[in-house]
Amino acid sequence: MSIITLTTDYGNKDYFVSSLKAKLISDIDEINIIDISHNISPFNLSEAGYVLEGAFNNFPRGTIHILSVDSELTPENKHIAIMYDGSYFIGADNGVFSLIFKDKKPDQIVEINLHSNYNYKISADDLFVKVAAHIHRSGPLNVVGNKINNIKEITNLRPVVNKEQNQIIGSVIYIDNYGNVVTNITEKLFKEISKTREFTINARSIKFSKIHKNYSDAIDFTLEKKDREEDGKKIALFNNLGYLQLSIYKSNPQTVGSASSLFGLNYRDVVSVYF
Repeated sequence: MSIITLTTDYGNKDYFVSSLKAKLISDIDEINIIDISHNISPFNLSEAGYVLEGAFNNFPRGTIHILSVDSELTPENKHIAIMYDGSYFIGADNGVFSLIFKDKKPDQIVEINLHSNYNYKISADDLFVKVAAHIHRSGPLNVVGNKINNIKEITNLRPVVNKEQNQIIGSVIYIDNYGNVVTNITEKLFKEISKTREFTINARSIKFSKIHKNYSDAIDFTLEKKDREEDGKKIALFNNLGYLQLSIYKSNPQTVGSASSLFGLNYRDVVSVYF
């Protein structure tokens, strides 16, 4: 049984998700469809890349990942299929896959060329389903497309290091369900530049001078609960994917607020580290 995952910006209000699933079920026998997310902000490649990057490594080899965000076919937005580390990815060559694979090179990339095989205007979803069905039947990628060597890269979402090597200028790339603010500053880059120097993280008027190992590391559990600093405690840490994240302990965007709302941070806002 094939596993097919879906990551889209379709939301849950309209019929688009159910329509895509119906097409998959109609074309492919015995599949297990897993929703990674349908709540990607419209056309937000940064969110899509971050979410799929966080999920795909947990799936078994052979999984087929359909990524449908900003996927309309245009002369500048080709459709591609990728094999990477035994798994498959289908989507548009709009730069989003460069956010997922970083500097790692896929094993095989093809530019899908099936569009002319159909005498109707095939949608991106229709095409992605056809390719997924081909892969499910153990079909080679070179049957559905022509080999290409590289995928488009998104470079304007990368952090910048100044020439003095004492500042990293990053930005917000994702805000999660808890209102945690995820930046594009990675732990690897931070360690390369810091060289164990003291630092200050600046996010608007908020400053951090320590990075915690996890949320509980920020709380002094040797104190009685009434004496602890918990509610509203601001925390900087590197999350499970290795990105610098700014948080508030046990925040709730619907009640007490979150790092995003209380720090006044939104997508693409600047976060800097000074050494």
